[in-house]
Amino acid sequence: MDVVNAIGRRKTSVARIYLKSGKGDIKVNSRAIEEYFPTDILRYVVKQPLNVVEEEGNYDVDINVGGGGFKGQAEAIRLAISRALCEVNPEFRPSLKSEGFLTRDPRMVERKKYGRRKARRRFQFSKR
Repeated sequence: MDVVNAIGRRKTSVARIYLKSGKGDIKVNSRAIEEYFPTDILRYVVKQPLNVVEEEGNYDVDINVGGGGFKGQAEAIRLAISRALCEVNPEFRPSLKSEGFLTRDPRMVERKKYGRRKARRRFQFSKR
């Protein structure tokens, strides 16, 4: 198997991943996953698709991620890994889809409008 690459997005985070068969090494921005993601929950989120299809330890994943915060980055990586696994083996698709890992979360921060304090918040009204 060659290298399979995929892109995942969430909020303002973009993750590009390169999946190849190996012994289970996951590198995020050239660092080990334990070093990059400080909490166990975020590491769990990243590994969820591999656990669902019971392929953890069979693939090496090289990840480039940027933008957003740690949670958005972890969920962008999860989407990218899910897409790459579907490319590797189309039989993984139903189990990943039922878990919701192939759905791109479209929620983003609403932009600030002129004449407002924030996106929707108005300035305080003063009658006098």
